Amino acid sequence: MRVVIIEDELLAAERLQHQLQEYDDQIQVVAHLYSIAEAVQWLETHRHPDLLFLDIQLADGYSFEIFKQVDYRKPIIFTTAFDQYALDAFQLHSIAYLLKPVSAGMLAKSLQKYKELCTPVSAQTAAALLHTFEQPEYKTRFLAKSGQKMYFIPCDDIRYFFAEDKIVYLVDRDGNKFTVDYTMEKLEKCLDPKVFFRLNRSYLVHQQSIFQIKPYVNSRYKLMLRSAGKQEEVILSRERVRDFKAWAEV
Repeated sequence: MRVVIIEDELLAAERLQHQLQEYDDQIQVVAHLYSIAEAVQWLETHRHPDLLFLDIQLADGYSFEIFKQVDYRKPIIFTTAFDQYALDAFQLHSIAYLLKPVSAGMLAKSLQKYKELCTPVSAQTAAALLHTFEQPEYKTRFLAKSGQKMYFIPCDDIRYFFAEDKIVYLVDRDGNKFTVDYTMEKLEKCLDPKVFFRLNRSYLVHQQSIFQIKPYVNSRYKLMLRSAGKQEEVILSRERVRDFKAWAEV
């Protein structure tokens, strides 16, 4: 790890360097800088360190001025005798704000935090982490109504939904028609977008319901939907053509 210390008190800088070596003798302090001007000149002409230790009050002003002149995007640990600048410090890439005299314990915690934040994650670990993220939960069935009776309809049995006169209908694989207490917008949010697609304002279809696609006027498409031998023609709205092509090719 390459470290730069910006500190105008020589004894404080030497003490910090000694603490870093005690923590890990592989840490390399590549520069000790004393002022804003010196820090700006060094950072503009050298490869930026992995970690920057920075006092706030330097001989020629507040160290925040450095970052008005240099685009610095690496982690920073602030070391200062004053606690009133913590909010300003965390507007930058700060990972810790240590009050002087810096204790070995607090320094160790800060360096451990740096390691946790900055250690590259292997592809295998990243893949494992992805599996721990909560996946979106899409509906697997609907409670649908026909007359006075209600039925559970699995999503795999649905062929399409359509809206008519402010009522939303569900059509299953056998061609049966039910009503559901959903708007088309709400259906879009709770159905798996890999399986269902909104063709226009009135139709939302299961991929298995589409059996034929024909060119139509104004760069649109006419889709033939099928359910238990019954066929229905639906026009794909023009503004949905591009999204439909992308969905169809997944």
